[in-house]
Amino acid sequence: MHTEPAHESPKTSVLSSQSQASGGNSARLQSGSDIAPAGTSAESALARGHVTEHGRLGRVGGIRIAGTGSYVPEQIVTNEDLANLGCDSDWIVRRTGIRQRRHAAADEATSDMCFHAANRCMQNAGVTASEVDLVLVATITPDHQTPSTASQLQGRLGIAAPAMDLGVACSGFTYALVTAAQFIAAGNAKNVLIVGADLMTRTVDPDDKKIYPLFGDAAGAVLVTPTPSGSEGGAHNPCDPGPATEGLISYQLGSEGIGGEMLCVPAGGSRQTLTPEAYAAGDQFMKMDGRNVFKWAVRVVDESAKDVLAHAGVAADDIALLILHQANQRIIDSAVAGLGVDPARVFVNLDRYGNTSAASIPLALDEAVQAGRLQRGDLLLMSGFGAGLAWGTLLLRW
Repeated sequence: MHTEPAHESPKTSVLSSQSQASGGNSARLQSGSDIAPAGTSAESALARGHVTEHGRLGRVGGIRIAGTGSYVPEQIVTNEDLANLGCDSDWIVRRTGIRQRRHAAADEATSDMCFHAANRCMQNAGVTASEVDLVLVATITPDHQTPSTASQLQGRLGIAAPAMDLGVACSGFTYALVTAAQFIAAGNAKNVLIVGADLMTRTVDPDDKKIYPLFGDAAGAVLVTPTPSGSEGGAHNPCDPGPATEGLISYQLGSEGIGGEMLCVPAGGSRQTLTPEAYAAGDQFMKMDGRNVFKWAVRVVDESAKDVLAHAGVAADDIALLILHQANQRIIDSAVAGLGVDPARVFVNLDRYGNTSAASIPLALDEAVQAGRLQRGDLLLMSGFGAGLAWGTLLLRW
């Protein structure tokens, strides 16, 4: 088990490190050259990991997903149910691919959805609460500002382990999976419970006919463990520069904070408190520059997926299953066409659940597993992207 940063030319490493440190001023959002700061060395850049113009690349061998689980609220809201907003059902389908979504009950919170998904996951993995030694919850809709939703879940499940939230929106699950892999690779955890969950319908204006129909509520969970070889010291040698053959064969995490305002909830934080004036203006709800977010997402998914496959030395034809963040069918179609992946190898449930943010990928993954779409040894490519702006793309040996 290890974390193995790959190597690249010193010039590229230094320049791209500066691009990341300056907020991600890459070609995706604006043109211009990056200049390495005085005193920056190639060695220090490489010590921070393998970086490119598009994001940070790495690999972590010796881990696997041992079980999955998910939960969706009972209430189904169809496009026709939203007619009172002035929404046209056919228009929603044409523009997004969404036909229905799930809405949580009034007394249901994010931690409640996490609890159900986590229990199903542990049962499927054959792991008890006493065996879990780390809990990670990816969410931007916590029950409270504090305590963390992960701590609430940990207490409710009766797990004696550290717990923390990761707030990276639609990329949150991919960030959590890399974090779990790092803990396992370092020998600091053996059974990591990850839950991606968001109650998005509480963050969007119910009177906004452009944004409100896009989102739904859900939770998805995975249990990450060492591989049988990794648990006995047989994982990929961290001194070996060659690619790992198991676990996270390649991953890329990236952030372009310069575009943060394109997907933002203006009020409710320390920058802008939720005053009566802000509440009256609707600043407690998400604002989205849909056109530019769409363009960015199409570009970042294509670039990051190709970077990860190239880093792993894997062809698109070798992928057994592709699961993208379920945000928009047109984004998924564009990625599939750009990568040249057989559409039959792409899993989509967007039409039934809409955009569930951090729950999107683990929810789809659980349904794919239950449908028998993955077998041990298969290559699984996943990509999350969204608010931040941030993304995470992972190639995992199932």
